[in-house]
Amino acid sequence: MTVIIGCGNLLRSDDGAGPMLIRKLWELGVPPGVRLADGGTAGMDVAFQIGDAEELILVDACKTGAEPGTIFELPGEEVETPPLKSLNLHDFRWDHAIAMGRWLLKDRFPKKVTVFLIEAENLSHGFGLSPTVESAMERLAKALLQRLGGKGNED
Repeated sequence: MTVIIGCGNLLRSDDGAGPMLIRKLWELGVPPGVRLADGGTAGMDVAFQIGDAEELILVDACKTGAEPGTIFELPGEEVETPPLKSLNLHDFRWDHAIAMGRWLLKDRFPKKVTVFLIEAENLSHGFGLSPTVESAMERLAKALLQRLGGKGNED
């Protein structure tokens, strides 16, 4: 099974790209063997969604200074943050969730973890993605469906 988790805050414009991608995938329809989860801003929830997946795909917004709408694909190992001893749940993010999931699930942890980041244009308070980021999110949703053997090439 593949689990796709969209992370981010729907109330901070483009930061909602991950959860909006999950909604788009629901709308398009996913192939059998794919589970979708809205990870929101709670990294701990991400850790609990990982269980028994063979592949884990995380989607979130980022702000690197690249062109808004740029999509980055990274292997999970490159962005995994080891759990910190003084970490509290308020600071627990999806990168911590990957590390915690690896420790907690051991051999049951997904063999493949991929993180997709969409460069944000606007992270101010407000609901809805900027047109550039919405377009990138839709392209990524269709690309993920194609990759997983579903539809996605229709417009």
